[in-house]
Amino acid sequence: MIAMLAASALLFLAFWWIERSVARPMLDLTLFRYPRFVGVQLLAAAPAYGFVVLLILLPVRFIGIEGMSAVAGGRMMIAMSAPLLILPIAAGLLTRWFRPAAICGVGLLLSAAGLLWLGRFPVGSEPSTLFAPLLLIGLGISLPWGLMDGLAVSVVPNERAGMATGIFSTTRVAGEGIALAIVTAILSALTASNLGAEAGANAGAMAQRIVTGNLAQAALLAPETSHAALLQAYGDAFSALLILLTAITVATAAVVFFFIGRGDKAVDDDEIEADAPSFEAIACGETGTSRSNL
Repeated sequence: MIAMLAASALLFLAFWWIERSVARPMLDLTLFRYPRFVGVQLLAAAPAYGFVVLLILLPVRFIGIEGMSAVAGGRMMIAMSAPLLILPIAAGLLTRWFRPAAICGVGLLLSAAGLLWLGRFPVGSEPSTLFAPLLLIGLGISLPWGLMDGLAVSVVPNERAGMATGIFSTTRVAGEGIALAIVTAILSALTASNLGAEAGANAGAMAQRIVTGNLAQAALLAPETSHAALLQAYGDAFSALLILLTAITVATAAVVFFFIGRGDKAVDDDEIEADAPSFEAIACGETGTSRSNL
């Protein structure tokens, strides 16, 4: 693991050096100096931890933990997913009267409210009570969903639209995989900490099985732990996780309001080139020094 992390760090440094050394980089790293561009990248990652991870975790909770049938669990997920069929189009129409950054920020705040609301319902709650928070999460995330691609290219000059789209797509796809891994690890760790002394050294292994919906296998590792205790440990961990996701979503909404909402002007090409060292300067080793000193 350490060797893989070290190799990743070295490859990242090599990528940074190459991209800073060529005349026409595939990824112009100087774009990350501009708040609006950074804000768009954070916006691209927002659905990953505010919506996509729930598409994986909630079916496990409904079917594996709460014992719903697959059909009943699917019906629950429709409440969260259905708004994506309509609201992205409506969000585009709303840009006639409101700025895209404002629409995206409000949508993220609505999604955060839904996450917080969902966290108030313990495992075993009446399924009908969960429809409203699930619907609110779906409504909230649908607003930025329909505007993100347009914002990705609006914050850079037209000739750099392809580069911006590539960075945006990479951030979105990579963010989903990374968010799912991190969120699952956090849920497992929280569940293990809630199992208490009865689980003993098996707490970590039990938590991993509980998080994947395998309560029966988890119970075999610590037969003295009751089924109710397993549900309580998971339910408390899930609620704590939703509070964390709420805080992250609210923070992203703040970034969207204050970074992307700074006017509608795209990053100017002359600005970027003024900040970036020229190819000749890099080739001659002039970065950070004046020509008169050579």
